[in-house]
Amino acid sequence: MTIREIAERIDAVVYAEPEQMDEDLSGAFASDMMSDVLAFGEGHAVLVTGLLNPQIVRTAHMLDMSCIIVVRGKVASEEIKQLAASNEIAMLETKMTMFETCGKLYEGGLRK
Repeated sequence: MTIREIAERIDAVVYAEPEQMDEDLSGAFASDMMSDVLAFGEGHAVLVTGLLNPQIVRTAHMLDMSCIIVVRGKVASEEIKQLAASNEIAMLETKMTMFETCGKLYEGGLRK
């Protein structure tokens, strides 16, 4: 799935450069515990989380993740959005729960 397809599927507000929108992602990892993401996450994936701190961007960057989805209607601060942009990580915000978001991603073809 591309970031564009994901954004449409989860009705997300998008903070990304236009050229990022067609990047193809290989999987997803959902967690509010960044230690779990670091231990089990994979690159070229999307991070689904309800956390809103700079560590989500740093964690995604360390694992070469291309996209972060913030769930439950939370809105990232300008600091977090700028940090994501400077690391070339697309940021999406959705009102869906983590469970609903993961279901939509699975439905769309992300299986790992």
